[in-house]
Amino acid sequence: MGVEFESSKWEPTLSLYGFIIMCCFSSIALFPRFFNKSLSLSPFADQSLSPTSHRYFLFLYSLASAMEGVWSVFGDFEFVYSGTSKEQILFSLILGFGSSLLLAPLLAFLFDSIGGHNKACLVFCILHLFVGIWKRIVPQSHPCVWFLTLSSSLATGIFSFAFEAWIVLENENQGYRLRALTNTFWLMTFIESASLIGSQVLVNWLLASDVDTGIASSSTATIFIAIIGIFCVTKGWKQTPHSAPVKDRRWMSYVNIFSDKRILLLGFAHACLQFSIAIFWILWAPTLVADGREVHLGLIYPCLMGSRMLGSTVCPWLFGGSSSLRIEDCLVYAFTVMGLALSIVAYDYQEIGVLVSLFCLFHAGVGLIIPSLARLRTM
Repeated sequence: MGVEFESSKWEPTLSLYGFIIMCCFSSIALFPRFFNKSLSLSPFADQSLSPTSHRYFLFLYSLASAMEGVWSVFGDFEFVYSGTSKEQILFSLILGFGSSLLLAPLLAFLFDSIGGHNKACLVFCILHLFVGIWKRIVPQSHPCVWFLTLSSSLATGIFSFAFEAWIVLENENQGYRLRALTNTFWLMTFIESASLIGSQVLVNWLLASDVDTGIASSSTATIFIAIIGIFCVTKGWKQTPHSAPVKDRRWMSYVNIFSDKRILLLGFAHACLQFSIAIFWILWAPTLVADGREVHLGLIYPCLMGSRMLGSTVCPWLFGGSSSLRIEDCLVYAFTVMGLALSIVAYDYQEIGVLVSLFCLFHAGVGLIIPSLARLRTM
């Protein structure tokens, strides 16, 4: 007589989603009313840019985040589903990430030298348009699939610097205000996380009926979003030209980066953050399913992104109004809490609910640190 094992399934409760959403919007709504009444009630106020241009930029950034989120849902699933060998997958990933690591910093210097960060955003949209068209007309098992990974990785590298550099340049050219940039940075983190959740919902909905049709529909959605992004960059908000010659800007970039140790330390801190995030996304799924229970990772992912949204809304509470907390002190506390949260996971396996709570705490710290580092880069 055989022994039957009853499978156990773990899912987050609906109250967790409601709690995160309520905390996010309560943090945004209550800050100007109870913390410092002298501040504007709108996060779009007190901007060096006009409110219309600021909303236009955030809309464009949300489109870019959605394009990034569509491909992040699949991961290696497309390669495995199409029958690509492990050797080809490994070669494509190494080539893609290696080229992004080497070429993205060079592209950042290039676009900064020519003063064309709007052109960098245009290249980002074109790369995603190319990837979407390729996936529609070329089979995934094509021998040149590595070129697809290369394009996606370059687009991700451009996304990491182009939009932030564009908004900083516009604020500098039209009247620099640190508070305006601070509001923009945490709003960018908030909107990026929300767009990632929305893209995941869209892709999972498209994949629900049929995998082949879902993958093709996801490519079509990316093509559509990329076309809108190209139109917005080329026909919409224009970048203010540089006042300094190209050679002077290139020389100032070299001097500012290599002569100031604080910038090098800031870059090292940002590299550590990105490295820890990358390691987290590699290990979080195997850690959650280690006890054998069935876990729907697609239901946990919105909790993580929602926690990042909540962490970003803490920035105006800490750095606005009469708060005396220095950004450097805040970063020390945030990195310490994040390290302790992951240390608990590394020390001993915890129940899934505890793991999800610790992972949410980690991502709340990420949501706080990303705009804080961005603000430090402009000081």
